[in-house]
Amino acid sequence: MGVAGAHRPGPLKQQNKAHKGGKHSGSSQRRAAGRVPVKAQPRRRLRDLRRVDRRHQALQLRRQRKEAVLAEKRSLGSRDGPPHLVVVVLLHSRAAARDTLRLLQSQDSAVVRADQGAAGGFALLCPRLKQRWRFVTAEAGDLHAVLDLAKVADSLLFILNPVDGWDSAGEHCLSCLFAQGLPSYALAVPGGTDLPPKKRIDARKKLAKAIEKRFPEAKLFPLNTEQESSLLLRHLSTQKQRHLAFRDRRAHLLAHAAEFVPGQESDLVGTLKVSGFVRGQTLDVNSLVHIVGHGDFQVSQVDAPPDPLSLNPRVVKGQKRSQDMEIQEDPVNGTDEMDEDVKVLMKADPSKQESLQSEVVPDPMEGEQTWPTEEELQEAEDSRKANRRVVKVPKGTSKYQAAWIVDDGEEGSEKDDDDDEDDDIDDDLMEEAVSQEGESSEEEPGEEESETMTVSECLRDDQYDEKMEEDEQMLERYKQERMDEMFPDEVDTPRDVPARVRFQKYRGLKSFRTSPWDPKENLPRDYARIFQFQDFSRTRKHLFRQIEKEETEGASVGWYITLHVCNVPVSVMETFKEGKPLVLFSLLPHEQKMSVLNFLVRRHPSNTEPVRAKEELIFHCGFRRFRASPLFSQHTSADKHKLERFLRPDAALVVTVYAPITFPPASVLLFKQRSNGMHDLIATGSLLSVDPDRIVIKRLVLSGHPFKIFTKMAVVRYMFFNREDVMWFKPVELRTKWGRRGHIKEPLGTHGHMKCHFDGQLKSQDTVLLNLYKRVFPKWTYDPHVPEPVPWVRSESALPEQDVEME
Repeated sequence: MGVAGAHRPGPLKQQNKAHKGGKHSGSSQRRAAGRVPVKAQPRRRLRDLRRVDRRHQALQLRRQRKEAVLAEKRSLGSRDGPPHLVVVVLLHSRAAARDTLRLLQSQDSAVVRADQGAAGGFALLCPRLKQRWRFVTAEAGDLHAVLDLAKVADSLLFILNPVDGWDSAGEHCLSCLFAQGLPSYALAVPGGTDLPPKKRIDARKKLAKAIEKRFPEAKLFPLNTEQESSLLLRHLSTQKQRHLAFRDRRAHLLAHAAEFVPGQESDLVGTLKVSGFVRGQTLDVNSLVHIVGHGDFQVSQVDAPPDPLSLNPRVVKGQKRSQDMEIQEDPVNGTDEMDEDVKVLMKADPSKQESLQSEVVPDPMEGEQTWPTEEELQEAEDSRKANRRVVKVPKGTSKYQAAWIVDDGEEGSEKDDDDDEDDDIDDDLMEEAVSQEGESSEEEPGEEESETMTVSECLRDDQYDEKMEEDEQMLERYKQERMDEMFPDEVDTPRDVPARVRFQKYRGLKSFRTSPWDPKENLPRDYARIFQFQDFSRTRKHLFRQIEKEETEGASVGWYITLHVCNVPVSVMETFKEGKPLVLFSLLPHEQKMSVLNFLVRRHPSNTEPVRAKEELIFHCGFRRFRASPLFSQHTSADKHKLERFLRPDAALVVTVYAPITFPPASVLLFKQRSNGMHDLIATGSLLSVDPDRIVIKRLVLSGHPFKIFTKMAVVRYMFFNREDVMWFKPVELRTKWGRRGHIKEPLGTHGHMKCHFDGQLKSQDTVLLNLYKRVFPKWTYDPHVPEPVPWVRSESALPEQDVEME
C-alpha cells in the first residue's frame, strides 16, 4: 500500500539555529552587530591561506632565519666584519698558558700581530681562510678583567689542567660567568703528555666526568700539536654563536689602542681617543658611552683610521719569513703613517647630543604657596624685641658678641650637657701625656741596650684579636638570622617609651593583600631627584623596535673607528697601560638617569653567611658595576611586597636600589666584600623592572599572651604596658598563631592588660599577635666606584695574613 506525498513535520518539531561560528574574529566585532570593518579583511584573508600556501610561507620563514644565521657566522672574523674576539681564560693556576698561545700562533700561512699593551694579546690573520682572530688572555683570579672581557667576547676559550681541571678560583670564575651570561665557548686541555699512557687515559676520563655537570655535551680539545690547534680554530669559527641580550641591543667595542690628550684647564682630565672595532649595533656619535668601571661620558668626534688587522697587511721590508709566519708589531699606538690617513666620520651635534644629567635638581620652594603677611612679620619682630634680655658686657662689645655671652643660670644648665664631652677630652689628653712621658722615659736609657728581634706570625696577638672580633660579629648575625626565622618580624614592646610614640609611623591594615595603599603618599626627598616613566614597558618596546628597524645612523658594525671621549680622568688611561681591558658600551636614551631598580635574585649555593638588608653590596648589572645598600622584599604578584630582613636561601627575592636606568633584559651579580678585599658571590639573578611605585612594606608584630580565657573572650597581657597604648591600638585587628582572629574590647587597669574578643576559644599555649605596617624606601648609597678585588680563594685561612692585608 503506497502513501501519497512526502512526510510533513508537525507544529511541535524543534527548529535549531544554524551555527555561525568563525564569521567574526573577536568580541568587539560581535558587539558591532556583525559589521566587519574593511581593515580586518586583509588579516582574515592572510589567515585563511590554503594548505600549500601556508607550507610555502613556513618554508620561506625558515629559509630566512637560516640565511641570517649563516650571514652572521660568515661576517664574524671576515674582511667586512669585526675580528673574531677570543678570550683565553685560565681556570687553573698550573694551566699551560704559554704553550697554548704558542700553538695558536704557529698556524701555516698566518700573520701574527702582537698587541703593544701589557695584557699580552695578539691578532691572528689567515688570508687563505679569509679569517682573522684576536686573542686576549685573562686569568681566573682577576675577576673584573674576566667579566669585562666576557661582556664583549665572541668566544671564550677555557684552558683546563689535564689532572684537576680547575681549582677553587676557577670554580668561582665559572659561577660568575654563568650568572652573567656565557657566550660561545670551547674547552682546551694542553699538556698531559708527560703522564704514563694508562694514567693519561684515567685522567681524561676523570676530567670528562668533572666537566659533565658544568658543560653538558661539551667536547674536550687536546692542545699539544699544530694539527690540534687548527681543529680548535676551525671549531671556534664554525660553532653557533650564543647571544647575550644586553649587548646585542647596544654598540660596544674593546679598545685596541688608546691615547690620552690632557685638557687645557687640567692635566688630570682630558680627551681619550679609543680605537677599536664596532660590535653589536650601529654606534651613534650623539649618544653617551659608558666606560666599564669608570662612568658615563660624551663623545665629540668619530674618526676612521686604516684597519690595523686587514687581511692584506703591509709587510715590512727586510723582515725574514720563517715557517710561513710573519710577526709584526702593532702599528696603531705610535706611528705617523696612520695619522696621515685618518678621516673624520662624524662630529657630535650639540642640539641632538644626549645630556649627562643623571639627577633632577629639586626646587625647595616648588609647591610653596604661603608667604608671611605684614601682620605676621610685625608680630615676629615684636616677639623678638620682647625676648631681649639685659646682660653686662665689657665695653666695646657688639650685639653679635653679646648674644654669645651666657648668664650664670644658663651656664649651670649647659654645664650638665657638656660634662661627658669634657671628661672624654680630659681622659684623652691625660692618656696622650702619659704615653708621651712613657715613650720619652723609655727612649732615653734604652738607646744603647736596644736590639732587633724577629717576631713570628703566631705572636701577632693584635691581628688574632681582630679576627676573634669578626667571629663574634658573625655569630651575632647568625643569631639574628635564626631568630628572624623562628619569630618573623616579632619585636618586643619597649617599656621606657610608649608604644604609640615608638610605632607612630606604622599603621594597621584590615588585609595586607586587598587593603589600599597610595604609592604617592609620604615620599622621601630622594624621590625628587629620580626620573620616572609614565609607561616603562611602552618606552622599552618603542626603543627596541627602533633598534630592530635599524633607524639609527652612525658607525656600522665591523668598522675600525676612533672615538674622542670628552672629560675623561687620566686614571682610565693608567689602568689601560697596566694591562686592564678597556670596554665601552653606547647607552640607550635615558640610561644615564637615576631611578629605582628592582632585581629578582636568588642566593648562590656557595654563600652560607647571613646577609642583612641595607648592607653594602657590589652590583654587576649588565655592563655596569656599582656599590649600594639594597632592600630585600618578597616576589609576589600583589601590589604590596613585604620587606625581608635577610637574604633567604630558599626563595627568590627582589632587591631594590637607587641606580641608573637600564632596560631589561640584563643579568645581575651581587658580591660582598670581605675585610681583606676579596669579593664573594652571594646572589645572582636578572633585572626585573624600573619602578619607583613598587611598594615595599615593613611589618612589625607585637605579641601578647592570654592571661585568662573565657568562651570567646580572653584577657591578654605583655603586649602593652599602659592604658593609653591599648586605647591607641584598639582599632587594629588581632590574630593568633593558631589562626584565630579578634579585636580589642577595652583596657583593664593601668598596666596594659586588655579584654579581647575572638572568633573562637583560645588555647592557653596560643600567642596573640598585632601586625603593624610601614612603607620603607632604599637609602641613597649609590657609588659608581668599585675597588679592585683581591684574587679569590675559598677560605681566608688558606692565605697568609700578610698577603691579603689591605694597604
